[in-house]
Amino acid sequence: MPRSALLVMDVQNGIVERLAEGAGPLLSAVGRAIGAARAAQIPVVYVRVAFRDGAPEVSPRNKAFGALARESRFGEDDVATAIHADVGPRQGDVVVTKRRVSAFSGSDLGVVLRARDIDSLVLAGIATSGVVLSTLREAGDLDYRLTVLSDACADVDAEVHRVLLEKVFPRQAGVLPTDEWITQLGADEW
Repeated sequence: MPRSALLVMDVQNGIVERLAEGAGPLLSAVGRAIGAARAAQIPVVYVRVAFRDGAPEVSPRNKAFGALARESRFGEDDVATAIHADVGPRQGDVVVTKRRVSAFSGSDLGVVLRARDIDSLVLAGIATSGVVLSTLREAGDLDYRLTVLSDACADVDAEVHRVLLEKVFPRQAGVLPTDEWITQLGADEW
């Protein structure tokens, strides 16, 4: 029987705000997934991106994170790096801080998953072309069974989001809407 974990990735204040009005449906889907995972006793693991004071882990050659470091908005204690209150962690949930795009890079996520004997990951997060793509690729190489919750992921580029969900991700993962995944949980497929 597979042992699953739900990864809620980069659903933090400073990233959710980039979605503007589009955040409501995403937060609703993520909230439903979290509720269903908890009801099924599937661990919920939150992943957030944050940097130490002065961002010593960010190279000036890193185009994406170099801009974040210059903004000085993604420090470990900054409100921008807090998990969004609508889907926030509860007592006992694990929160992993990463220093790169993938949930595995620069974090202790692998240690947390191995300690719980997790072999299946359910992915939700922002952005589809960032943390979801990078984590899916790395997790696939690590032989995890993968599911992507299509409506619990978002990207500012709707076309990139569509192409990833419809053409790229199905090569390595099951891709389905949150409510379908919840239905499968009730059918003991997990």
